[in-house]
Amino acid sequence: MTAISSLTAPLRLWARLPLWQQIVTGLVLGVLVGMTFGKDALSLAPLGQLFLNAIKMLIVPLVFVSLVAGITSMRDTSKLGRISAKTIAIYMVTTAFAVSIGLLFGGLFSPGEGLNMVAAEAASAAQAPALIDTLVAMVPSNPVNAFAQGNVLQIIVFAIGLGVSMNLIGEKAEPAIKLFNSLAETLYKLTDLVMRLAPYGVFALIAGVVGSHGAEVLLPLAEVIGVIYLASIVHVLLVYGGLLSLLARLNPLRFFQGILDALVVAFSTSSSSGTLPVSIECARKNLGVSEGVAGFVLPVGATINMDGTAIYQGVLALFIAQAFGIDLNAGQYLMIILTATLASIGTAGVPGAGLIMLGLVLSSVGLPLEGVALIAGIDRILDMARTTVNVAGDLMTTTLVGRSENELDLDIYNSSDKE
Repeated sequence: MTAISSLTAPLRLWARLPLWQQIVTGLVLGVLVGMTFGKDALSLAPLGQLFLNAIKMLIVPLVFVSLVAGITSMRDTSKLGRISAKTIAIYMVTTAFAVSIGLLFGGLFSPGEGLNMVAAEAASAAQAPALIDTLVAMVPSNPVNAFAQGNVLQIIVFAIGLGVSMNLIGEKAEPAIKLFNSLAETLYKLTDLVMRLAPYGVFALIAGVVGSHGAEVLLPLAEVIGVIYLASIVHVLLVYGGLLSLLARLNPLRFFQGILDALVVAFSTSSSSGTLPVSIECARKNLGVSEGVAGFVLPVGATINMDGTAIYQGVLALFIAQAFGIDLNAGQYLMIILTATLASIGTAGVPGAGLIMLGLVLSSVGLPLEGVALIAGIDRILDMARTTVNVAGDLMTTTLVGRSENELDLDIYNSSDKE
């Protein structure tokens, strides 16, 4: 009996740990396994893929159902318009801050100096869709196709239209509203169950990433990786923490504690949409944001908010300029800030938006597009940082909007028992 107790004691201790501590433990162990076993760690890939599939399974139904349930909980259409305006304004402002911080850190640390690259005479610019084309493509000609293809932007538009229509027809919509509320609660519970796999999925994913990207890839560009990660940390702590303190009068430490689950999942999956189910759970259970605000702001943010990508643009624009020995003037700095900020909306929902945005930023100030090849080998490592910043920004904006609309439960927000 004593032997059995000694064997089960570690399991009981593990089960008592808060989820975020289990996830962080999985992350650290994954790094160690990846460093120790190298490419052999890729044998863990099926476990990581299982977790990713479970998360992806939730994205489309959760975005649709939570948006409809959130909008129908806001019967006042003026309130919906007000929340929309606040959400977009905050995303645009923080994106401008992000690219400025990227430029600042790129200038301070000069990671590209000394590479002495030579540009070819001709290079074709990456093409982003025109803003009008993006707006037209937002409305699905066939909602069923949008669901089948996982087109989140089109699903958001359809869900908003359906939710507003339910509010307008009043009492006749009550059965449908109850159905969506019930489905939303069911999906939130399913998300909670899937998150129990997170420590093991994160362990497998990180082990594979570290094992497949050895020192031979990372070391030559270690400085640019370090600069982007440092700029990302500063942006999250100073800009997000500062906005929460100054505008919402909230303790930023409680915020970061409450979103840790989502940040670790974002870091390991490199997918804002893939992290969305976890973000919604964190916003509701840990931060106390209402279902209506969380269900509306987070799906929109997962699609259009690109603060992490903006930092990436700022650092890499200077990195490439330094690598090719090109000096930028004040006007070019302003052009980078403007282009990266506006491109975050223009490339919303476009696969590979980060590379499209980088091509736009480089071409806007006449920098050689061959510079993109310099970072191709480490883009997965950089993607982990920028996705984490994007998700933190989504949750910060959700918290600010919830606070401004009195849709944030301060008792839940200030609770120290966040699991």
